[in-house]
Amino acid sequence: MSKSYDAIIIGAGIIGCATSLALARKGWKVLNLDRLPAAGYGSTSGSCAIIRPYYSTLDGSAMAYESHFYWKNWAQYLGAEDVDERGLIEYHNVGSMVMKTELNDYCRPTMALMDELDSPYSEFTPQQLTQKLPVWNMESFYPVKRPEDPDFGVANQEPLPGAVLFHAAGYISDPQLATHNIMRAAEAVGGSFKYNAEVSEIRKQGGQVGGVMLTSGEIFDAPVVLNAAGPHSSKINQMADVEKQMKVKTRALRQEVAHVPLPDGYVSESACVTSDSDIGVYTRPEQGDALLIGSEDPPVDKHEWVDPDDYNHDFTEQWRVQVLRVCQRVPNLGVPNQMRGVVDLYDVTDDWIPIYDQSDLPGFYMAIGTSGNQFKNAPIAGEMMADIIEATQNGNNQDNNPIDFHLKYIDRSVSSGFYSRLREVNQDSSFSVLG
Repeated sequence: MSKSYDAIIIGAGIIGCATSLALARKGWKVLNLDRLPAAGYGSTSGSCAIIRPYYSTLDGSAMAYESHFYWKNWAQYLGAEDVDERGLIEYHNVGSMVMKTELNDYCRPTMALMDELDSPYSEFTPQQLTQKLPVWNMESFYPVKRPEDPDFGVANQEPLPGAVLFHAAGYISDPQLATHNIMRAAEAVGGSFKYNAEVSEIRKQGGQVGGVMLTSGEIFDAPVVLNAAGPHSSKINQMADVEKQMKVKTRALRQEVAHVPLPDGYVSESACVTSDSDIGVYTRPEQGDALLIGSEDPPVDKHEWVDPDDYNHDFTEQWRVQVLRVCQRVPNLGVPNQMRGVVDLYDVTDDWIPIYDQSDLPGFYMAIGTSGNQFKNAPIAGEMMADIIEATQNGNNQDNNPIDFHLKYIDRSVSSGFYSRLREVNQDSSFSVLG
């Protein structure tokens, strides 16, 4: 016998859980299904969980700046201080220091976006930057190279001109706990979750969604199904037969993140997030007196598009490449013999901007292309998806009349059409993890 719900969400990562919470608060009976054993165990758990207010577009930046206030007022967003027996995450609001480089036009476009949004920042001279980060070497090594290049590590004649510290930024040290917090908040208002539950079929009735079937044979009925399956999103879309109508699609991209011991002089308590297009990496402090190192996807590095069910989970030479790039900036960093960190997947659209939208199958929705740079936006994305779903189920056509979503903290609105599956590839995007 099947069980009935108002909405079924495929995925219990941070986007799926946030949408569950938002729909449950509207009074919907919601079920999240996840093929893994707990919430946030997929690509969310591998997230670097960096919070920052800047993207390459105004709409993206507005969402990101708004997200800062959700993390800053986390208990308020969840609805209670004691919603989770495991405790609440801590938002380390340490700021994000972005190096001024030729590639980012010395941060001028980003500062212009922040001025438009009234998001605070401070410009740093090279001397001020080395006062904040004494281990920092201000030489320029651009363009980004691989270690086998004979010019790798050879500094240019002109050093970096400085950096910009964006204040509405920081990181979450435990992205899985953040997801667990939201899951518990969703349960508190009636949301349900089922794990070790792999979807094998998107069921249809009368030309619209009717629910799902699991590999176990279990059937769940619902007039709404949301694809929030992360790196498996493309497979779910193909299962629903909606992908071929989309102008923007998703693929799974393999990524490696390195964790290395902090060098002498690098004080984690006062350190900030860094973004450095001069050497193609970003960093943040990590638990256990470590430095987390991620790639900003420079052109010299080959993208490794993979099947999310069949890819290499081991570290490769790319781990060492990223660490050596930071050694240019932090000469006393050192390269450990033992590789530590994360190997996981991004769910990436053609322009690295997510899809929050309906589909050509009535009742089937998508919150996809999110891993890599949307962790920070999850609470807002969940609320916007809930509004899209509610409006569309009540007769609105999202394609012709995308909803305007109000950002309550910064008092602006963004059009959900910016995240449409039918958009043209956005040429203003960075086409990288920076979004």
